[in-house]
Amino acid sequence: MDLSTIITSVLTLLAGIGVFLVACQIMSSNLEAASSEKLKKLFSKASDNKLIGVGIGALGTAAIQSSGATTVMTIGFVNAGIISLSQAATIIYGANIGTTVTAQIVAMGMFGGNSISTGVIFSAFAGIGAFLGLFSKKSGFRTIGGILAGFGLLFVGLELMSGSMEAFSGLEGVKSFLAGISSPLLLVLLGALLTALIQSSSVMTSIALAMVVTGLIGIDQGIFLTMGSNIGSCVVALIAGIPGSTNAKRTAMIHLLFNCSGVLIFMLAAMVMDPFGLSYGHLFGRLFPGVPQVQLAMFHTAFNVITVLLMLPLTGALVSIVTKMVPDKKKALNEEFSLKYVDVNMLRTPPVAVLQVKREILRMAYVALVNMDRSLDMATRLDFGEKGNFERDERGLNFINRELIAFVVQLSGAPSLGHRDRAYLSGTYRNIRDIERIGDYAENIVEYATALSKGGEQFSDDAKYEISQLKELLHRLYRWAMEAYIDEDLSALEKANAIEEEIDDYTRRMEEGHISRMEEGICTPSVGAQYLELSSNAERIADHMINVAKSIRSLK
Repeated sequence: MDLSTIITSVLTLLAGIGVFLVACQIMSSNLEAASSEKLKKLFSKASDNKLIGVGIGALGTAAIQSSGATTVMTIGFVNAGIISLSQAATIIYGANIGTTVTAQIVAMGMFGGNSISTGVIFSAFAGIGAFLGLFSKKSGFRTIGGILAGFGLLFVGLELMSGSMEAFSGLEGVKSFLAGISSPLLLVLLGALLTALIQSSSVMTSIALAMVVTGLIGIDQGIFLTMGSNIGSCVVALIAGIPGSTNAKRTAMIHLLFNCSGVLIFMLAAMVMDPFGLSYGHLFGRLFPGVPQVQLAMFHTAFNVITVLLMLPLTGALVSIVTKMVPDKKKALNEEFSLKYVDVNMLRTPPVAVLQVKREILRMAYVALVNMDRSLDMATRLDFGEKGNFERDERGLNFINRELIAFVVQLSGAPSLGHRDRAYLSGTYRNIRDIERIGDYAENIVEYATALSKGGEQFSDDAKYEISQLKELLHRLYRWAMEAYIDEDLSALEKANAIEEEIDDYTRRMEEGHISRMEEGICTPSVGAQYLELSSNAERIADHMINVAKSIRSLK
């Protein structure tokens, strides 16, 4: 056995794995950027329909070429309370189907005898994509160049891996050693371990494909290695679920139990077929004769599709099992507040994370509106029964302000974000700050109400009526401002602008009317001062609302 050949082959294999992993990352990030809007719409359609969940998982994974990213993102959705465990389970099922696309693409690249192989042809896309990315001035063409470069590099890595396998196949000692590993259980465990180390089932499946094509291992050995890779792929989800909520941990366990169940079912089926001289290699060899790479790729697809079909009706039972395995825990005092729609795991899929940031901002805006209502009600009724809830939500607004900005800072550095998403995020910092300031001004109004109560004074009936009319105007402004922000609707922005101007005029009339009442002796100077401050703060609340709506102009 030539030691230098072995060392060279091992180093070539490591180089191939490295190129393949980098290629997956390049292609995945650029595919995300190219399909960001469609990806957002896709994951926003999650429902209780199991088939829709499977479809979302399959299409999402096929689009971004990463089942790990889809699974981690799903854990993020569950952690944020956006989707239920049952919905998450079906999306994970679909992700397992979507990940088989990579194996099919790799198998296509292994064709070619004496003619130019498809792998060499596909590898050339790396150069085409690189030139397109380097010399194109348009971001869209650069993204396409990145996709092509990543696609081509997949096959460059595959060629390196295949080359190392061919070198190994010439070493009788290596072939004899691998031939001796015939135990299905041992092969499954080996596939799971290697995938857990590499953290990519696509790489493990591609290595198995290369080993089968070069004759290093038989098709059945490749099949059991591939089955093990499905278990090993759960490591990424488990790592993502550990720091998350109870439901995030449960989602990771669903992924593990689902894949283990599929492997167990197929292992038992293999044991039943064995006495009859049948095996998966025999069956797929008959279906696709002479093309071992297609045999293994098609088994990989069949394995995941059949597992999904078998497990889909058992989703409720699976959720019940993981709920018992990971029981609910008592909420700690420091967990009073949390981001509802945003989770750090979503950074794996930036385009979808951008959509969730918008949802979190809308949630923040609604909390600010509720606190504004409470403050105006306290000022007019001098009833402080809601003060505890007001103070709690004010702390919540401050928490969201701090944590959401920190998340947006991390998200803004993602390379896969498109130009539109970057433009949106650049205005997000001010939007968050504007909404937080609404809460601050509401807090000022509560202080004015407290001062009135302590002084044994209150606003006149006319003043109370004017505040109620102002509150109605602010609600109308909120409605159109949020509609403009959500739908990026300029016509809604025009309506919001008109109402904001109306509020400016109304607060001026409020001040003039209150000065007249003070001159007539209806109101005392101290009450008048509190009223003027209230109207001024309400006018500033309107300014911050309209600022959020105006931010859509940068997206047009």
